Amino acid sequence: MEFTKGHGTGNDFVILPDPDGTLDLTPGLVAALCDRRRGLGGDGVLRVVRAAKHPEGVALAGEAEWFMDYWNSDGSFAEMCGNGARVFVRYLLDRSLAAPSGGTLPIATRAGLVRARVEGADVAVEMRRPRLYDTATATLGGLTLPGTAVDVGNPHLVCPLPAALELTGLDLTRAPEVDASAFPSGVNVEFTTPGEPVTGTDGHVLMRVYERGSAETLSCGTGACAVAAVALRDAGLDTGTVSVDVPGGRLTVTVTADSCWLSGPAVLVATGTLTPTALSH
Repeated sequence: MEFTKGHGTGNDFVILPDPDGTLDLTPGLVAALCDRRRGLGGDGVLRVVRAAKHPEGVALAGEAEWFMDYWNSDGSFAEMCGNGARVFVRYLLDRSLAAPSGGTLPIATRAGLVRARVEGADVAVEMRRPRLYDTATATLGGLTLPGTAVDVGNPHLVCPLPAALELTGLDLTRAPEVDASAFPSGVNVEFTTPGEPVTGTDGHVLMRVYERGSAETLSCGTGACAVAAVALRDAGLDTGTVSVDVPGGRLTVTVTADSCWLSGPAVLVATGTLTPTALSH
């Protein structure tokens, strides 16, 4: 089996080329691939398949040739992955599988059509505008924090920390406790503190995240979009640009009247072949 390994601000993925959708990709195989000791290691798997060859992508085949079949590291599905989409686009371009038309490249995802553009070493993807829709709480180590529920094609709960607490002091080795009735499909939980002003932006936020199906990751693209939307709301703004610093680097989020652009580095670091049967040993 061929593979490529890539990451976006430390959010890393195993990329599997499967243009005709013939690969028998199972939850067990995904979890084995993402195992950091017995597999290749990753926060998730990106299967590169033609939209027309995937049952969840065929409806968008007229608008995008390629479907991003994204799986979390535990073998579960996710509707969307912002950093994954950026790495997916980098792979398509690097392998000459696609080329931008009119400056952008469309890709199909479970959350719908996503457009991408290349900005030097960075890749930006345009997703739906984050929708802030409710309040909820997350409990972590006996600390209960109020937060804002945000839909970015997948569910998020953004919880600012009190001024007396620092992000580095959080123990994210276990999942935060949230109300399952509020998030029946699970939720990504972001913890934030304000950052120093950054020139050319309307805000700067520091973030850590616990992703459903992947535990704590160094970065979460859709999470950064959710965090930026909450920061803009709290600043009394409807649109704007926010720098979001994650443990793996910096992402830039621009919220417009009808969409959201996520920009940052997308890097391919290795390519090779693996033996699937060896992953069970």
